[in-house]
Amino acid sequence: MENKKVQSKTPEKTRYSAEELQEFKTLILEKLEKAKQDLALLQAAVAGSENDVNDTAPTFKTLEEGSNVLSKEENSKLAARQQKFIKDLEAALIRIENNTYGICKVTGKLIPKERLRIVPHTTMTIEAKEMQSRRK
Repeated sequence: MENKKVQSKTPEKTRYSAEELQEFKTLILEKLEKAKQDLALLQAAVAGSENDVNDTAPTFKTLEEGSNVLSKEENSKLAARQQKFIKDLEAALIRIENNTYGICKVTGKLIPKERLRIVPHTTMTIEAKEMQSRRK
């Protein structure tokens, strides 16, 4: 009788386990809390960027007001980016609840854990992101 080795090919993993999803959920919730705190600071900076220049000489007051406008615009842009980041994190939490978290929307492959730990709201593998960048 011929002895053949049967190679059992383990199927490629297509989803993360409940325990892994819980780990990502914890990470995302921490980032979400920090992002909301940062947004609140930015919004406060945009709303209250008057720096009491009333007692300053008129020339300096004009320069100071110009600086405030620029700073206010920069803070507004940062606040908008922070709001998008928060929405992306919240969308990632929904994908966790739907058990679709960590699956690349382009290739359907599992996004590596290392990437998800760095960019927990990502929806694409690095390969898919590179393919997308080449098309632009």
